[in-house]
Amino acid sequence: MQGSIASHERLEWLEQELTASGSVTLADAARELGVSEMTIRRDLTELEGRGAAKRIRGGAKAVGPSTFSQRHAAHSRAKATIASKLAAMVPAAGTVAFDASSTVMRLAGRLGHVRDLTVLTNGPDTFAALQGDPGAQPLLTGGQLDARTGSLVGPLACRTADQLVLDQFFTSAAALDVALGASEATLDEAEVKRHLAAAARVVILAVDASKLDARATATSFDWSRIDVVVTELDPADPRLDPYRALADIR
Repeated sequence: MQGSIASHERLEWLEQELTASGSVTLADAARELGVSEMTIRRDLTELEGRGAAKRIRGGAKAVGPSTFSQRHAAHSRAKATIASKLAAMVPAAGTVAFDASSTVMRLAGRLGHVRDLTVLTNGPDTFAALQGDPGAQPLLTGGQLDARTGSLVGPLACRTADQLVLDQFFTSAAALDVALGASEATLDEAEVKRHLAAAARVVILAVDASKLDARATATSFDWSRIDVVVTELDPADPRLDPYRALADIR
């Protein structure tokens, strides 16, 4: 989008981006709309006043969690790149966990090298996508389906996570912050991820660049529990500089 556009058109674009991606940054919106970050800041303040967004440092997030279909459609090219990187990290055998995120679900079609891999997931869509793979044995945590996020949550999901010893936990996050760590749009989602992370020897966090330097509603785990961060960016990208001392960057 080039040139200056009317205020109502900017607001419409920002609302669509918030719906599709769950968040928007000042820098990305200003670049896309061809206006200053100050202008975007005023627009986001107006949307917050309407109850359509919540201001966060460096941008805004949608009010309430995005649906699975919304998340799956957002940043699809970046997520495909991330999935390719993650696939190279999945062992041929052992026990791993995949969260219910649309980013990690893309791994399901990239496991041609596995031969005896047990995959625990709290994502019904991920569980379905793993069916028929001769080298993978998918397990579903059970629990209550959160219609907002498409994931299984609650005490049963958490108890199931506690029963397995996991080699790796592949997970995404609604937001990633240098000080806070990873956070989620709902308390229930964060709780399940904490249990899965506690059961894992290695936690691999996959987020596209739009999630960096942001905070969501509920903390899932801090940097003491994040071993590897995978994005679509080149590992040398300066946007990743603040995270280099905190985790292995891929």
